[in-house]
Amino acid sequence: MTIHHHSGNERIDAVRAFNRFYTRQIGLLDEGWLKSAFSLTEARVLYELAHRDGLTATDLARDLGLDPGYLSRLLKKFEERGLVERAAIEADARRSSIALTPAGRRAFAPLNRDSHDQVAALLDRLAASDQDRLVKAMQTVQRLLGGDGAEPKVPYLLRPLQVGDVGWIVRRQGLIYAQDYGWDETYEALVAEILGAFVKSFDPKWERSWIAEREGEVVGSVFLVRKSDEVAKLRLLYVEPSARGLGIGKRLVEECIGFARAKGYRTLTLWTNDILVSARRIYEAAGFKLAEEERHHSFGKDLVGQNWNLEL
Repeated sequence: MTIHHHSGNERIDAVRAFNRFYTRQIGLLDEGWLKSAFSLTEARVLYELAHRDGLTATDLARDLGLDPGYLSRLLKKFEERGLVERAAIEADARRSSIALTPAGRRAFAPLNRDSHDQVAALLDRLAASDQDRLVKAMQTVQRLLGGDGAEPKVPYLLRPLQVGDVGWIVRRQGLIYAQDYGWDETYEALVAEILGAFVKSFDPKWERSWIAEREGEVVGSVFLVRKSDEVAKLRLLYVEPSARGLGIGKRLVEECIGFARAKGYRTLTLWTNDILVSARRIYEAAGFKLAEEERHHSFGKDLVGQNWNLEL
């Protein structure tokens, strides 16, 4: 990929300006360490040891960018003060992992508390929505520059519908189906109608929503609507292109089925179109059977609508 010279330099300048700015920010936060008995580097080593198990001196030197000889002297000093202990690694007797002793944990506790309080004070200057934006931006930087290791451990979480979700889901489904299948704005309008009705007549005892969220962004959803005492309908399953391959679609369908069973419904039904292949695969794998097919012209396209049923 070639970057045009001008924009390339602008990007470089922007990154350098950010680095200078953020180094000052960190410097202000690090002033807390100055009040402690530990140097900044010592504090960083203690922090790693407090938060990660099974570290060797090699790991520490690499992850903190420290000279191995310098680190070795620092660890020896810690050992003499009873702050760390070494344990041989079973697989390799020559290497030992380093861990904080109870005394080391006690020494680290006030440092950790001060650092926590300083970051809390930094965030408190911002409104809650701005705090979210800041944290998201930081996670993005970490993910893009940190390589694979910085991927969040929890790929997504499921939660119920919140204010702001309805508009987002209507917009995203409208855009995704337009981009992928060329559907027109009447599909977006249909999603708006379905969700408007869902919210207006929502019956929490018999109906439910599941919103998949990843790093603060909505990345998928599904809705279960009561049709009768015995029949529930699964509606509007979708997963964002950026979050595909994490098993979110399958999980959303499983949640629907589990809820429908728990509530004593006899049948879970759904309507889809034959071109939506990945959704259809999920339904088939979950045990749904194709009940009927019908050609129709909707959303500006000739489609084949399908009703699928799962007997519970």
